[in-house]
Amino acid sequence: MGSAHSVPAEMRELADRTGFTSEQIEHLHRRFKQLSRDQLTIRKENFDSIPDLEFNPIRGKIVHAFFDKRNLRQESDGLADEINFEDFLTIMSYFRPIEMNMDEEQLDRFRKEKLKFLFHMYDSDHDGKITLQEYRNVVEELLSGNPHLEKESARSIADGAMMEAASICVGQMGPDQVYEGITFEDFLKMWQGIDIETKMHVRFLNMETIAHCY
Repeated sequence: MGSAHSVPAEMRELADRTGFTSEQIEHLHRRFKQLSRDQLTIRKENFDSIPDLEFNPIRGKIVHAFFDKRNLRQESDGLADEINFEDFLTIMSYFRPIEMNMDEEQLDRFRKEKLKFLFHMYDSDHDGKITLQEYRNVVEELLSGNPHLEKESARSIADGAMMEAASICVGQMGPDQVYEGITFEDFLKMWQGIDIETKMHVRFLNMETIAHCY
């Protein structure tokens, strides 16, 4: 993370940019070194060593999201071949838990950042829109990880989610408008009232775990 003289200033900059404390950054840096095997960057194959991700129903989408340049807050689009520690920290900041001292404006921005990250996971072709079928498929994938839910029940819930999305998106269109997909504004309305702030989080104390997205 830099020389002994540069670490404090670098740490403050990273803390200001990501919202993590110095202790959390140090913890994540140790985790980064574990994943990268002491290299300066991480590639997709490094995520194969995370046990919890192996059984996550949307594992591929989560790993993909770490290399999505939109999530890395870069001006360019597409996927990065590898990410450094600052990139890794940027992605992990989307999973940062709520802070008790956040005001309403901060909470709203915090929520939108998490939902933008989630939107990018659905929007796999990077066109800024999600088709209803894509939305339905991801909902079913998420539900498939629940051992207490039968496949048929998961399909029914996913169908219901798709119909609800359609009523929100298509129902508000004018007679001369053509449906082209779920926009981020539509996505915000669909997730209104859902506690996304605590659904996307990081277990800092478990070195075997990276990110959870339920």
